[in-house]
Amino acid sequence: MNNTELFEVEAAVDAPLNFDILLQPHRVAFIGKLLDYPHATADVVRVSEQRFTRELERQLGEDVVPALRAYQNAYESSGADLTKDELALAQRWAKAYDAARTAGFRDLGDTDEAFFEVRPV
Repeated sequence: MNNTELFEVEAAVDAPLNFDILLQPHRVAFIGKLLDYPHATADVVRVSEQRFTRELERQLGEDVVPALRAYQNAYESSGADLTKDELALAQRWAKAYDAARTAGFRDLGDTDEAFFEVRPV
């Protein structure tokens, strides 16, 4: 093989370029973990976490991480420091988390100390 063959570029495929993927909003992933559940087995935890994350995504869609951050900001500061949109997003988080927690704890039994932690990845 000579240098010409080594560096020869193949002709591009006739298909048009698709830039739609670049126009879609970047979605930040998150993890919902069940913590401090006393009767934990791997299957029970997995199903519970799946219910929790599915409900959180159903309630908030792509706003899960922004809503979490808005809630944390609202919790750590006074309401005067936040915009109306941030306060509304924080309120959506509280409502969505409650619904997701209810879905996640369904069929678990004693859950006095257990909780779900949500972290962006």
